[in-house]
Amino acid sequence: MEDTHDMKTLKTTAVVILNWNGRNMLEKYLPSVMAHSSQPGVEVIVADNGSNDDSIPFLKGEYPALRLMTFEKNHGFAGGYNKALLTLEADYFILLNSDVEVTANWISPMLEALETDREIAACMPKIRSSVRNDYFEYAGAAGGFLDRFGYPFCRGRIFDHVEEDHGQYDEPADVFWATGACLCIRADLFKQAGGFDERFFAHMEEIDLCWRLQNMGYRIRVCPGSVVYHYGGGALPPENPFKTFLNFRNNLLMLFKNLNIYQLLYILPVRFLMDWLSILKFLLSGRMGEAGAVISAHWSFVLLKPGYLKLRREIPQKKNLRNFRGFYRGSVVWSFFIRRRKAFSDLSPARITSTS
Repeated sequence: MEDTHDMKTLKTTAVVILNWNGRNMLEKYLPSVMAHSSQPGVEVIVADNGSNDDSIPFLKGEYPALRLMTFEKNHGFAGGYNKALLTLEADYFILLNSDVEVTANWISPMLEALETDREIAACMPKIRSSVRNDYFEYAGAAGGFLDRFGYPFCRGRIFDHVEEDHGQYDEPADVFWATGACLCIRADLFKQAGGFDERFFAHMEEIDLCWRLQNMGYRIRVCPGSVVYHYGGGALPPENPFKTFLNFRNNLLMLFKNLNIYQLLYILPVRFLMDWLSILKFLLSGRMGEAGAVISAHWSFVLLKPGYLKLRREIPQKKNLRNFRGFYRGSVVWSFFIRRRKAFSDLSPARITSTS
């Protein structure tokens, strides 16, 4: 165990903001990052993912001393971060969305968790909404979980129901996944795990990475002592068909990659059935674009599946999901839609693997 007060070797931290046509977000949220990240060993970097707005002139004019990486095209969230992080040298990476407002002392609780326990590979802060400050934010809330059929949800957010934050989830805990909106991770393990799966482009890539890290024997942690405010939906609005496509397609790819063969044989057929029920729900709601996006997601999954057979073999060990922290042994779909249990605290604690 490392001593958090041992400063003989100063650990370096790269806060990397991936930007794509986010000039307005940078203007609004970057000042908080610069104001609250000025501590020894911490460098803020903006990696521009092929923007065609005036993001780069804005950054060069307003923040001339800021380190700027520029890419010739949009590589997506996964590819853009890989391109940036796999070439950077640091002890820790903090991946930060351009639409996140940070607060005082936001970095220290996460670094302290990593410095104190080598088994923790990555962690995240508590994510509140910058629109409704007293509420959690959709993309991460107070830590990410996964149910038995591969549906992600959070402490503080199940499907589209977001809870008000009144301190009910302020205890640090092990979780299944940490949000990509603000992800603090050991740089060596990010590289050892192979970074993000670039074929995901965006959405679910952080869950896939955290799953692989758990397969490698590490843990994921939420540190509510750190608080940030996330706008959310800056790149793709919530009901954008392309976002729906990515969420459904990438979830299937993630399951196919990481489940052991026994779980895969019964979980994947159930997920296909549930996805077709989602298509029916979209159709009945008149959301034709999203219904078509789910159908396209299934076709894309079928086309990509042969290439993912190789990736399955490259993952050294696929542990039983029941052995992972942050795993819910029930169905969150059943709990939410049938039993009407909207809050994380309404779920049976006995069905959630230990998070202490």
